[in-house]
Amino acid sequence: MRPLSELDDGRLANCVAVLTDIDDTLTTDGQLPAAAYAALERLADAGLAVVPITGRPAGWCDMIARLWPVAGIVGENGAFYFSYDREKRVMRQKFFATAEERRKNRFRLDVLRQDILAKVPGAGIASDQLYREADLAIDFCEDVPALPEDQVQLILDMFKEAGAVAKLSSIHVNGWFGNYDKLSMSRIFAKDILGMDLDADRARIIFAGDSPNDGPMFEFFPNSCGVANVRDFEPGSFAPPAFVAPSEGGAGFVEIAERILSAHPVPAREAAHV
Repeated sequence: MRPLSELDDGRLANCVAVLTDIDDTLTTDGQLPAAAYAALERLADAGLAVVPITGRPAGWCDMIARLWPVAGIVGENGAFYFSYDREKRVMRQKFFATAEERRKNRFRLDVLRQDILAKVPGAGIASDQLYREADLAIDFCEDVPALPEDQVQLILDMFKEAGAVAKLSSIHVNGWFGNYDKLSMSRIFAKDILGMDLDADRARIIFAGDSPNDGPMFEFFPNSCGVANVRDFEPGSFAPPAFVAPSEGGAGFVEIAERILSAHPVPAREAAHV
């Protein structure tokens, strides 16, 4: 991982979209700092498409798509995207799986849920599980005392033994049935909403993240950026970002946004207030 300062100005000037994780990338200690939200707004005002790519649930994503300065959002680690057309006042939604497939998968996840809780004392169900459409989120440190690494690994192993995909974030183990991830749904979102070919245009996109479930995104985007807390995870356990910010969490995201904005002209409406 190279320092963020080494991200080339030419690459930044060519940037047209910013994709970003939320937890511990935009947030700090579980809260969204004003400066991080303002950075999202400044990026959008500069003409960049801003798209959160998160493991958070559908209920949260509906609100974020409507109220945040974003072009849309990919949620539950790639289970769907939501994009709100403010002019037409219409929410565009696309799910990877059909409603019937999600119903069947939910039954399988409910069985797995009971098994995990029985075999991993101290693990909890994420408090946002009620608002999820496609996955099961096991809390190992957000609202429960932090579990030791071997217990977190046991949760991951139990998902995989059941034939589910399992991804580790900074707060949850997310598991689901289906051949998708953050990258696969980002590819669909880019085509449907942004009119972009993600494979052809990957060098024109900045991705920001912090944890192993961002690994496919870090690996795919040549200009991927991590906030400093990405260093907390074991080296070699996932594909790292190409660049890393000096600071953690929301402050690190602000640093990434500042580097991007330094290569983009200030819009006239914003310049009037400078």
